[in-house]
Parts: sequence; structure tokens; C-alpha cells
Amino acid sequence: MWTSLVFSSFLLVQAPDFGPSQGMFDELRSAETQEEAGKVAKDIWDAWMESGSAAADLVMARAVEAQAQGNPALARALYDRVIAIQPGYAEAWNRRATLFLADENYPEALRDVNEALRLEPRHFRAWAGLGAVLESLGAQEEAMTAYRRALDLYPLFPAARRALDQLEQAAEGHPV
Repeated sequence: MWTSLVFSSFLLVQAPDFGPSQGMFDELRSAETQEEAGKVAKDIWDAWMESGSAAADLVMARAVEAQAQGNPALARALYDRVIAIQPGYAEAWNRRATLFLADENYPEALRDVNEALRLEPRHFRAWAGLGAVLESLGAQEEAMTAYRRALDLYPLFPAARRALDQLEQAAEGHPV
């Protein structure tokens, strides 16, 4: 009886069965081609879409759809709800940060992207988003650091590579 009780307690404290594994990030870091890296990045992205809450996942899917259909106000309201349901869900914070960035609401974008990174420090897209926010605020050195962090996690990340290259060229005095 005690054995089953102890085993039951162990099951209650196990790590969640959702989200990307460290092995996926290792595979992303070692990918040799853009195609291979893109497939692994998509798998990681798909794993980030799982919050651990069926209700949050349903609202999240609707928010992503609203954003894709060009309705940022509805998307933001839905991301707000996802965050209320599941405040530890990094991808909801990251997605809402992209809306704030698009609206040039940098304080809110910065807050949300920092929360996403606090919750999921391996979130390469959030690192790139942080770079974009910092770049928009004129903090070029800090932006380059954020893009480099994204590239540490996803070395073949095209958007982060382009952004970093442009900032480095500008820092060297070359026209972009």
C-alpha cells in the first residue's frame, strides 16, 4: 500500500508532458541545413502551442487565427484571456508581444517578451522579438546581443541572422 501511495505522489510532481524537449533544441542547434533546421524549429513551435490547458489551447488557436486574419484587436483580447487562464504559458506572452511591437507600443512589448523569456529562456523567437524591440528603441548593442542569443539557440534562424547582419554592418559604418 505504501509503495503505491509513494508512486502516486511521484506521478503528481513529474514534469509536464507538453512543450519542447531539450533534445529538440539540441537537434536544432546541430542542424546542418536550413531545411533540416526549419523542420525542427517547426516541431518546437508546434510544441510551444501546447499550454497544458485545453481551455487555453482553444482560445490560443482562435487568437492565432484572428491574428493571421488581420484582426489584431480580437487577437490581443484573446491572448489576454489565454494569459488569464494560463499565466505561465510563454507562447501567449510572446504572441501578445508581437502585437504590441507591431503597434509600436514598446513598453508593453518589452514587458511581454521579457515575461516570455522568463518562462521559456530557450524561446528563440522571443529573443529575436526582444532584439526587434531594442532595435526600435535605438539600443543597437543590446539588440545585437538578443539576436546573438536567438542564434545560439537556432544557428540557422534566417530572420535573426538578417537582423544581426544589418546591425553589424551599420555599426561598422557600412550602408545597409
